[in-house]
Amino acid sequence: MQLMKNIFKIPRIIYFFITIIIIILLLKFLPINAVEISSIDFIGEATLAKGLNLQKTQIGGLSGITYDAKNNFYYGISDDRGQKANARLYTLTIDLSKGSLQQGRVVPVNVTTLLNENAQTFRPGETDTEGIALTNKATVFISSEGDAAKLINPFIKEFSLSSGREIATLPIPNKFLPDKSNQKGIRNNLAFETLTITPDKKHLFTATENALIQDGVAAKANIGTPCRILQYNLLNNQPEKEFLYQTEPVSPFLNVTGKFASGLPDLLALDNQGHFLSLERSFTGLGFAISLFQVSLEGADDIYKIDSLLAVGSKNIKTVHKKLLLDLRTLDVLLDNIEGLTLGPKLPDGQQSLILISDNNFNVLQRTQILAFKIKIETSLIRLLRRLLPNLNR
Repeated sequence: MQLMKNIFKIPRIIYFFITIIIIILLLKFLPINAVEISSIDFIGEATLAKGLNLQKTQIGGLSGITYDAKNNFYYGISDDRGQKANARLYTLTIDLSKGSLQQGRVVPVNVTTLLNENAQTFRPGETDTEGIALTNKATVFISSEGDAAKLINPFIKEFSLSSGREIATLPIPNKFLPDKSNQKGIRNNLAFETLTITPDKKHLFTATENALIQDGVAAKANIGTPCRILQYNLLNNQPEKEFLYQTEPVSPFLNVTGKFASGLPDLLALDNQGHFLSLERSFTGLGFAISLFQVSLEGADDIYKIDSLLAVGSKNIKTVHKKLLLDLRTLDVLLDNIEGLTLGPKLPDGQQSLILISDNNFNVLQRTQILAFKIKIETSLIRLLRRLLPNLNR
């Protein structure tokens, strides 16, 4: 009893310093810059006019988008395989100054033709450009799905924004490349749709839209598919890790067309600690199912040295962790073929904006649709303080 009395005689300042020491020790093992999305709210949509042309080039096929905060521009990549015009990217402005997105606030302002290393345009059918990610060097990385049926390899190349010319090519691991036997590699039109770079510009990530042939089945109604996330080190431009991402099975509501497609069309790096926003998109035969997930690589197995998941069995492989943030079917919006996403500027209230964009496939029945959201991002430090100080928001 006397011991307890002596403990309570310790000056309160000692307890304060003990608390500070505990917090410091916790932060030492906590990735302070790791972020988590705590809320997401829809703030409007806009569509581009059908048949819109700029610089004698039809606007469409927008499969990926990235934001240039320095110049307040967005760069959108077209997946046109050279049928409408040469391989290209578009520069757009999106006005969110009123805290929402309204019709007429998305304006294409430039078209940049992509050139190969010899400063020549790409041949029709040579590219299927799907993903785009901005660097801090006035360049963008662009991914192409290739064409597995014609044994055209996928690629990830860096292009100058000013000239459109190719300046670097990243090596693609052999397991992703198609071969004549049709026993390995990407599936046609289900390859590198995603592209994102971490905020510190040290790592680039892409992913297959569906499973490699040697990894498992493609997505079907009520059946998901195992995709590979591929990590590059941009200090040496070499691939270094791979992770397993399992898409969600989707049930068609009323499939009157008999067609079904589902997969992973984009990823967005939220921090440098392996946290992402992922976009899953399905065509259900009657409209689209679009979902946003928070993704973490923490605890996931590195499968870089595994050439075939079917050969080794994937039951014991730890996949990336996913948490559903939003099923866009809950919004009062007619969804189109959403394939790209990027963070935009801070909104007037200080919250972070998020932009999604659709690929209209140059189809008169589809639209180039832009959706805007407001997301609340919390760092690990804020989450820790909330645990320690439950009344922080009150």
